[in-house]
Amino acid sequence: MPDILLFPGQGSQRVGMAADLADRFSAARETLDAVDEAVGFSLSALMAGGPEEQLLQTDNAQPAILAHSTAVLAVIRPALDEIAGAAGHSLGEYSAYVASGSLDPDHAAVLVRERGRLMLEAGAARPGAMAAVLGLPAEQVTTACLEGSTETHVAVPANLNAPDQTVISGDPEAVEAASAQCRLAGAKRVIPLKVSGAFHSPLMESALPGLRAALASVPFRDPQFPVVANANATQVRNAAEAVRLLAEQLTAPVRWVESMHTLGRIDPQARFIEVGPGSVLKGLLRRILPDAQCITLGTTQEVEAFVE
Repeated sequence: MPDILLFPGQGSQRVGMAADLADRFSAARETLDAVDEAVGFSLSALMAGGPEEQLLQTDNAQPAILAHSTAVLAVIRPALDEIAGAAGHSLGEYSAYVASGSLDPDHAAVLVRERGRLMLEAGAARPGAMAAVLGLPAEQVTTACLEGSTETHVAVPANLNAPDQTVISGDPEAVEAASAQCRLAGAKRVIPLKVSGAFHSPLMESALPGLRAALASVPFRDPQFPVVANANATQVRNAAEAVRLLAEQLTAPVRWVESMHTLGRIDPQARFIEVGPGSVLKGLLRRILPDAQCITLGTTQEVEAFVE
């Protein structure tokens, strides 16, 4: 059976992540050791024992999630017969390129740590806000963002996660106004998010030059199978396109609904596997492609059952 790999993004980190994998599987331990060496400190120790407030920092959370995903990948890879495609949510797209052979895990860890640092700086320079809108179609959320924006303050759809779940991002005043419009339009809930910046919005533009420089400093290879890009929900098949779209992703919305439909068309019979911490992407997939089969592989118990 062909498999499609999904890689989670920021928010799925937790103290204790990947510690059980490192204890049980040498391939996972070796992957985490390589990431530690690449980033220049014991990230795996922070993942295993915290402190939580330090793990939650964007520049630590991003490489931590990638490290967990690539540690799982190192263990399950021999048990995968055919990979039809992959995608990752925001920073998870870097994990997808690791899976495709386009990017080495240690280079990817350094990249996403720098990406997190640049995003923190951009958020400090121009503070922003984000909010999750539940129970309202994306088209109406987009209209609410337009109505809430002004010439100086902007709100945009940032994560198109499911047909009825969209995250908005931008200047605090505009996000608050757009949130109010969403409630008036009938949203079931609008939940402000605890974030250090307005991710996937124009407020991240100051981080773009630094990210482009970081991407240019790392060798990319053509993917061995298609990776669906967040920025445009199309299949990426060459290194240059991967680099370009990873840069665009910083200020573009995560087109997750479209991305899942793109993957579903590659092979309608394929099994989806969420690789890494949590099960958020499995939950979203159920609402996008209800008939798709999906399993999660993040804990030792799940990985052992799959491998055996």
